[in-house]
Amino acid sequence: MTAIETKGLSKTYKATRAVEDLNLTIENGELFALLGVNGAGKTTTIKMLSCIIKPSSGDATLMGNSVVTSPLKVKEIINVSPQETAVAPNLSVRENLELMCGIYGYDSKTAREKTDKTIKDFSLSEIEKSRARILSGGWQRRLSIAMAIITEPEILFLDEPTLGLDVLARRELWRIIEKMKGKITIVLTTHYLEEAEALADRIAIMSRGKLVAIGTAGELKTLANAGNFEDAFVALCGGEKTYENE
Repeated sequence: MTAIETKGLSKTYKATRAVEDLNLTIENGELFALLGVNGAGKTTTIKMLSCIIKPSSGDATLMGNSVVTSPLKVKEIINVSPQETAVAPNLSVRENLELMCGIYGYDSKTAREKTDKTIKDFSLSEIEKSRARILSGGWQRRLSIAMAIITEPEILFLDEPTLGLDVLARRELWRIIEKMKGKITIVLTTHYLEEAEALADRIAIMSRGKLVAIGTAGELKTLANAGNFEDAFVALCGGEKTYENE
């Protein structure tokens, strides 16, 4: 079953074509990575798919719901873990999760049950009473993703989920993301090429607002006649290389 389909999806800001004629299909349960250097159009694409901004032309359907004609229905089935960690700093970890349940209309009993399960699933028990503002970056990112998952979305957007984290914290989040694979559809943007190669079922590469290649990491390496994924990425982007790599 198709989870996301875009047809001619485009966004123009004055004279700048941020996304141009994007056509792609993402299957239900797939972990799909969107790569590109800064300004490639990744964030604009995510904003259109999550109904934060409207396309200038074209359309996208998420589980059959159009971002143009049915944005409220789209918002009911998605959630976003944004690049900027979205937690309430003065609330505890548990309170943040219960707050998210309340926003989505769950009664207090259901909110407690869902919070208990999420704390267990994300291994948050040791910090559940801690205020979010005193947590490390890795814990805050884990909480942010947990807050997005607790509402049980059919489609989850992870925008740079491990940006700025140390290697150990990043690998721990990889483990959490891997456990979600196949259960929901995940669209991941990342600045770490090894992250996309390790986690994604398929990868789309964007350059200057256009889709330039799509496939598995192995298929993209073959397409670019490259021995490793970094070289494949650089070749497919036409030599643009502004990524941070370890």
